[in-house]
Amino acid sequence: MLRRILPTARLSLQLSKPAITVTRSSSYSVYEPDYLESLKPKFPQYESLNVQIKGYDYPLLESYQRFLHSVAEYLDLDVSDCYALPPQKTQVQRLRPNSTVIESEYKLTTYERNLQLSNVDAPIYPQFLRIAQAALPEGVHLSVSEHTDEHEERRYVPDKDLLDLKAELERMGGATPTKKK
Repeated sequence: MLRRILPTARLSLQLSKPAITVTRSSSYSVYEPDYLESLKPKFPQYESLNVQIKGYDYPLLESYQRFLHSVAEYLDLDVSDCYALPPQKTQVQRLRPNSTVIESEYKLTTYERNLQLSNVDAPIYPQFLRIAQAALPEGVHLSVSEHTDEHEERRYVPDKDLLDLKAELERMGGATPTKKK
């Protein structure tokens, strides 16, 4: 911020019967231009929000993400990023009563999509959330949280070959890899 210090003069006149005395005391104040106030946001803002949607139905999830993106743009929210995470596969087994015999087996795939919103005004956030909840399809889970480094790390899949080579290098007694700063 640019600041300029200007002297301000305070004059005081003291009138007495025989003579007039004028005293001047100097003090300094901080001058800030008016345009700096106009650059500040009118409302408090959320710096970065992560809108996470999960579900089992891939086309439905893609359609809902597209809908949320269009709602965010309509409300003039800054959508800084949209991305998908790799699907998670789980296997569920249903057993017969009082036995270990498998009655049925299910393979479920959970898909996840994320929308990252930046500089969200506090009064607009509840409106976005109400619209998102009202249009939430059945079987889709919605969660909104502030963006953290953990969200960023989950986004990238580690290179298995590179990790295997590093482990082999450590077993052979070679130099341990260091992180660059």
